[in-house]
Amino acid sequence: MDRNVLLLALVGGALLSPCLIDSARSADSGALDRPLLQIHLPREVTVQNSLLTLGEISIVRGSRSLAVRTGKIGLGRLSVPGQKVTVDRTTILSRLASQGIPGDRVRLTGAQSVVVRRQQQIVDTDEFIALAQMFLKQNPPARSVSESIAVSRPQDLILPGETGNIRVIPAFVRNGARGFVTVRINVLVDDKTVGSRDIPFRLRYRCHRVVVAQKIAKGAILTPENVKVEPIVSDRPEPAGWKPPYGLVAVRDLRENVEVRADMIGAPESEVSIRRNETVVIRLERPGLLVSAVGIALQQAGAGDYIKVRNTDSNRVIVCRVNADGTVRPVL
Repeated sequence: MDRNVLLLALVGGALLSPCLIDSARSADSGALDRPLLQIHLPREVTVQNSLLTLGEISIVRGSRSLAVRTGKIGLGRLSVPGQKVTVDRTTILSRLASQGIPGDRVRLTGAQSVVVRRQQQIVDTDEFIALAQMFLKQNPPARSVSESIAVSRPQDLILPGETGNIRVIPAFVRNGARGFVTVRINVLVDDKTVGSRDIPFRLRYRCHRVVVAQKIAKGAILTPENVKVEPIVSDRPEPAGWKPPYGLVAVRDLRENVEVRADMIGAPESEVSIRRNETVVIRLERPGLLVSAVGIALQQAGAGDYIKVRNTDSNRVIVCRVNADGTVRPVL
């Protein structure tokens, strides 16, 4: 009798085992289908900080460690006082995916998007500087400006009571110092000015410098072969109409890798030649005065040389210097 019962139990167990296995597999499959995270989105939320995180704008449920890690995921920054942004589900799923959390393991509930506002009670130093730099980037004082460096840090501005609609209006302030500019940030609450801060900046400019590529002898002409042009950043803007000094001549020997300065180069002398007994124009120029006469060269000379000239009107012989344009100037 006991043996028959034992055999029946074994046979029944064998028949029931597939069902039990299927049930277990179904339970495991159900566990895999359950989301790792549940995130509920409200329609609107007000935050205290300018840096937004997922935990500040939503309700995150899941395992403790995963929920804490997910809540710290950044969603951007509110850079302007009173600013509001809209964060939608697509953005949230994208940020989760970038942190290794697949969208098929996340269950989103609530609104399709959440409007985020900041409860602004103070505009701090860093926000003032960031606002001024943004304004300078959008309205550069010159096209060649490379960067702007805040010279001083403004004080925080504490906003009055219940903060209403906040606006900021940046503007330039007249500054006589060359290479500096000042931006004033006016803060308005409900269209009433509640304070302002001035932030001075030192400007840096994109410029060029000319460097000797190979040794240049005195009197040699500068060309793209013997000098090179390099980009630099300078505290002073480049002169308007700047161009490489090609065609100018070295007024002294220039060593390799030396930066070419204005006092090292000059314009080439024109090949002016005055022959003896040739008619020349005698030209005397002073502030508010210009006198000219006709003379006869008594010598042959070139630009920069001194020669004797007979004035045809007075028949006097005077000493003159030959100008680059072929005229002569009396030596007084």
